[in-house]
Amino acid sequence: MRILLMGATGMVGQGVLRECLRAQDVEFVQTVGRSPTGQLDPRLTEIVHPDMQDLRSIESSLQGFDACFFCLGVSSFGMKEAEYTRLTYDLTLNAARTLARLNPQMSFVYVSGSGTDSTEQGRSMWARVKGKTENALKALPFRAVYLFRPGVIEPLHGIQSKTRMYRLLYPLLRPVMALMHALAPNQIVTTEEVGRAMLSLARRNDSTRAVLEPADIAAIGRSPMDAAATPPLTPRAG
Repeated sequence: MRILLMGATGMVGQGVLRECLRAQDVEFVQTVGRSPTGQLDPRLTEIVHPDMQDLRSIESSLQGFDACFFCLGVSSFGMKEAEYTRLTYDLTLNAARTLARLNPQMSFVYVSGSGTDSTEQGRSMWARVKGKTENALKALPFRAVYLFRPGVIEPLHGIQSKTRMYRLLYPLLRPVMALMHALAPNQIVTTEEVGRAMLSLARRNDSTRAVLEPADIAAIGRSPMDAAATPPLTPRAG
């Protein structure tokens, strides 16, 4: 597979990149982001692009991919709705529309969030914006669209969040995460499991529009790494 990864320097993106480079059937990975990952691998090519809102100058490098794992995102903390919409809905759809035009056979996997509001009418600003983004993505002519709604994500293998507040919180939350693994294993996923789940879905050869909640991501991410063994999906309206 040829994988395009957007947002490879964030916490989720770091985990996804690690799993892509460990997968034997991934022949090529290209990252696109504002900063380099610092990773070295013969299968990895990086495009450092400062303006993720405008991809016109790199369109020639965005063709011929089997899947896009879109891990770009920002926290809504302290943001007004207009700015959060620009950095979430506008940025994502600008990229997705370009990719759908260049790679209509592609599977597109988007990292959303648990609690996303598909009605776009709820009181939570971030949930409305994420819901609007999900709804727009489902309408694009990709071969398949998978909308990941992880809840609690545990970083593994030395991976850290770029957000200072989260970097400070995660060490304090380790006992809570350990308890969740024991008492509510389907409500917590690791960065490794998120990456494995994305790869498993990219291996499918079907047309799907699916919303994946934490339990779905956990089930797929913990299954053997081949398409035949991946648990069947039940598409949700969201």
